[in-house]
Amino acid sequence: MSIHLLGLPTDINSSFLRGPAKAPRLIREALFSDRGNQASELGLELGHDIDLVDDGDLVLAETPADFELISSRVSAIAANGGIPICLGGDHAVTFPIIRGLATHHGPITILHFDAHPDLYDDFEGNPLSHASPFARIMEGGLATRLVQIGIRTLNQHCRAQAARFGVEIIEMRDFAVDKVPVFTTPFYVSLDLDALDPSQMPGVSHPEPGGLFVRDILKVLDRQTAPMIGADIVEFNPNEAQGPLSAVTAAKFVKELAALATRTQGNGAA
Repeated sequence: MSIHLLGLPTDINSSFLRGPAKAPRLIREALFSDRGNQASELGLELGHDIDLVDDGDLVLAETPADFELISSRVSAIAANGGIPICLGGDHAVTFPIIRGLATHHGPITILHFDAHPDLYDDFEGNPLSHASPFARIMEGGLATRLVQIGIRTLNQHCRAQAARFGVEIIEMRDFAVDKVPVFTTPFYVSLDLDALDPSQMPGVSHPEPGGLFVRDILKVLDRQTAPMIGADIVEFNPNEAQGPLSAVTAAKFVKELAALATRTQGNGAA
């Protein structure tokens, strides 16, 4: 079983600032930098216990055809027994990623970390906006369960959408690690880095104070025992970063998600 690192350098569906398309290269540089080493907190190491294959960046034209390219590549990875960890790019890419995984796994359980629910039916005239991927996923029947963590911008429209789709939301004001479900079926992790408090992750387009800390997310992940079948790390905007911290933080999550995927395989994956 291999973990496939796949860059998705696109931010055409960003609603406010461009920049996340630049992120995959910088995340890789931080991941493989001599600043740190390849050991995860689970004790598994990239290149030793963790079979990490860097597939590079998918060549995208920032047109609607990109979504089919993303879905096809992710589907191929899953069909060959691989686990994709996708580097955005903006959060719009989660829709085609899940669509690609669903062709192999069927409807998926999703654990979603974010400041925003990304459930807009149509944001500013763009139904494929980075503010809308989970509306597209849920209306398409691509997920059986969506659990959102860290939300702190829940407006009336998104509350209605959450009720419509049966989304389970643990708002940031109510967050505690033990409130997050421990899944019993294979699951996918979507990590929007603005889930983190800006003090932890300054390099995002939509910073929202009062967020999660890195340790909060790692504790939630560490409790999971069902197979992790894929993940994305999105919305790092290098244009807004203040030094190397944001890229290093994103790379930390690549390493820990790869370790979690490796640890949980064999626990009932489809």
